[in-house]
Order: sequence, then C-alpha cells, then structure tokens
Amino acid sequence: MFKAIGIAAAFSLAGSAAWAQAPNDAQIAHIAYTAGVVDVAAGKQALEKSHNKAVRGFAEEMVRDHTAVNDQALALVKKLGVTPQDNPTSQGLAKGGADKLRALGELKGAAFDKAYVANEVAYHKTVNGALSATLIPNAKNGELKSLLQTGLKLFQEHQAHAEHLAMTVK
Repeated sequence: MFKAIGIAAAFSLAGSAAWAQAPNDAQIAHIAYTAGVVDVAAGKQALEKSHNKAVRGFAEEMVRDHTAVNDQALALVKKLGVTPQDNPTSQGLAKGGADKLRALGELKGAAFDKAYVANEVAYHKTVNGALSATLIPNAKNGELKSLLQTGLKLFQEHQAHAEHLAMTVK
C-alpha cells in the first residue's frame, strides 16, 4: 500500500524540536511552495496513468489549483523581495514526493487509482495540519499569512473531495 509517511515525517519537522526556532517567512514560503509542487507532480502523474474519469477530474483540479496557489506565492515573494529559503522540511517533502511518484509509477489501473487517491487524502490531511499548526501561526508577514489561510481553505476542500473520491474508487 502506498503510504504518506515520508511526507508526514517532513511536516512533523515543521512542528517539532527539529526547528531550533520557529520557521521564518522565507522558510515557510519554501515549504508551502514545495508542498504544492509535490501535489502538482502527483496530479500530472495521475493524468498520465489513470483512465478513471473521476480520478482524472480530481487530478486536473489538483494541478490547476496548486499551480494557481504556487503562482500567487511566487508573485508575493517577488513583490516582497523575499527569497524562499530551502530547509529540512522542504527537502523532506521533495524527497517524499519523489519516492511516492516512483512507488505509484509501478502501479496500474484500479490499483494506481486507489493508491493515488489514498495518498491524496493522507497528503492533504498532513499539509492542512502543518498549515494550521505551524506555518500560519508562525508567518509574520500579513500577506503571506493571508495566502496561507486562503490556501488552507482550498486544501480542506481538496481533502474532503479526496475523502469522498476514496469511498467510490474501487
């Protein structure tokens, strides 16, 4: 079964003693952007592999929405003159995402669809938890905080959609 452990572990770093101090805005921006990139890549993979209309529709939504949020994030950091700062959480997300893509790449048909959707449920739960507990509370810039809050509302909708889809994908 496809697991979201690597990604959950990466996000647990964001809320644990692994941070000598709370993440700064540059680190938060990098984490949020990386999380979006990971989900866009998973959505693109699903569009390449899945023949299930509902799964493909969900994947299109993930690619569209996460790309749009990341575009907004890039515009904001450019406006603010902030350079997103790589960090262990971002690195863990990128590695976990690559590992997930490899594992999903070995699956076909209904097995792929089920694993992709299950991963999307777990991933959105993890990302939403990190946004709520760590990233939003630690964001100092009001515009960054607002973008993260808007993203959280959207990603909570994604989680609900993925959970509903998981009940229907056989």
